[in-house]
Amino acid sequence: MIIGAVLIFTWLILLLRYPAKALPVSLAAAIGLAVVAGFVVWEDKRDASRLERLQLRVNYAPQQCPVGKPLLVLIDNSNDVPLKELRWKVAAYASGDTVNLADDTYTAPRYRGPGELLPGSQWQDCLPLPPLRNGYRAQTLEFRAERLQGTFSD
Repeated sequence: MIIGAVLIFTWLILLLRYPAKALPVSLAAAIGLAVVAGFVVWEDKRDASRLERLQLRVNYAPQQCPVGKPLLVLIDNSNDVPLKELRWKVAAYASGDTVNLADDTYTAPRYRGPGELLPGSQWQDCLPLPPLRNGYRAQTLEFRAERLQGTFSD
């Protein structure tokens, strides 16, 4: 942090002392920084729109899944590019409620999708429940995937 302050202070001194030479260099650096920032924002929006088109359903299905992994997860990639990696958190809600009943502890399971999911294909797996707050049963809750983070290949 102190290095950044020293750099800014030095740049201001050079700009005041030698404006004819420092101003064009500063303008070029600002344009370069704006181009890089624009590219990063564009890439983030592109990935966010691709994650919105990804369908991820989480259902409590102990009849279809083995013991210890009662959450049935179905991912449908409706994008035109392959999904390389996907991570998410599972939230649990009582019907009609907005309070997340899944405890987000250090020992909570980390949820990851398939390694690569081609466009138009589906993936399903059974995963463990997140730790729930005391007094709630998984049968009475609805589960949702939240905080999706993913990468796509271009």
